[in-house]
Amino acid sequence: MTVAPGATGYSKRSRLDKLGVKSAMRVAVLRLQDAEFLQELRTRTDDIAERRPKRATDMIFFFVSRTKDLERLARLRETIKPNGAIWTLWRKGRPEVKQSDVMSAAKENGLVDIKVASFSEELSALKLVIPVAMR
Repeated sequence: MTVAPGATGYSKRSRLDKLGVKSAMRVAVLRLQDAEFLQELRTRTDDIAERRPKRATDMIFFFVSRTKDLERLARLRETIKPNGAIWTLWRKGRPEVKQSDVMSAAKENGLVDIKVASFSEELSALKLVIPVAMR
């Protein structure tokens, strides 16, 4: 049995497929130093911002190392398309940021969490979107 490139965990689907990255999406990768992931992304899209997301971004990957970083969610929400998403990433098993912190910050900023994923061996991820009623 062959495993898809970038496959993680028990799934044989690639990481990009699990995260919902589609061809030609406008993507932003913020505060995440992961050359392998950027290389994977470039197989799907050339529209990748690494410092600031562009307007009408489809998907943002946002690494947080402390709860204060979550204050940026309000600004990020303004840059995604109405049906876009913000994947918030944090280190697994570390006390600085917990899933409950991300969920609370999302709610405070008009976002809802719809999916949790293991981004890598070291990082957890929570997918945040604008609620359908607010789009």
